[in-house]
Amino acid sequence: MAERILDRTNDEWLAALQGAGEAQAPALDDLKERLQRGIFYYLSRERSDLSSLSSHELEQMSEDMAQDATLRVLNNLDSFRGDSMFTTWATRIAVRVAISDLRRARYKDFSLDNIMADGDFLPASANPLMGERPLSPERVTERNEVLGKIRAALSEVLTDRQFRALYAYAVQGVSLDVIAEELDTNRNALYKLIHDARQKLRIYFENQGLSMDYLINLFGES
Repeated sequence: MAERILDRTNDEWLAALQGAGEAQAPALDDLKERLQRGIFYYLSRERSDLSSLSSHELEQMSEDMAQDATLRVLNNLDSFRGDSMFTTWATRIAVRVAISDLRRARYKDFSLDNIMADGDFLPASANPLMGERPLSPERVTERNEVLGKIRAALSEVLTDRQFRALYAYAVQGVSLDVIAEELDTNRNALYKLIHDARQKLRIYFENQGLSMDYLINLFGES
């Protein structure tokens, strides 16, 4: 088993996280630990609206958010330019994840993670993502067409294993440990499985001319 290294240079972080097996596993653990501390600090010191929560509750929230933040950092390694310490850059991403998660919980913002229910798509009339104000017929048609492309991506682009892992984690909120046990794998392999699934979806949407900004604007209206 590779030795954990808490202090790494920027290049060492990138090399370890982009590696595999014994090189990547301890780096992932160290990264998640650092991100969890950064998120906990943000939740406990910067968010007065969470002051009623206990330290234990905030720790649980920060742990859950750190899992997603770790995946987000892995998805964006290519965008790191070295203008700051890697851990500083990664923590900024983690805080943005926390802000997004809190905003989504409060305002039910659009998320690709929430477009399905019980394995199928919600009809437009019952979909809470469609907003409270009536939409024009043209906008309804546009959304339905895009939902069809999203359904095609989930069913055609992803392998069954990728779909099961991403759906359980992102939609059902199942912990990584439980998913890993169900799929007979380990946490680090599961990180990569979910990371690869999201990369596939991103590439598919880009090839379809569907940017994330466009999707958020399309479904975020209310």
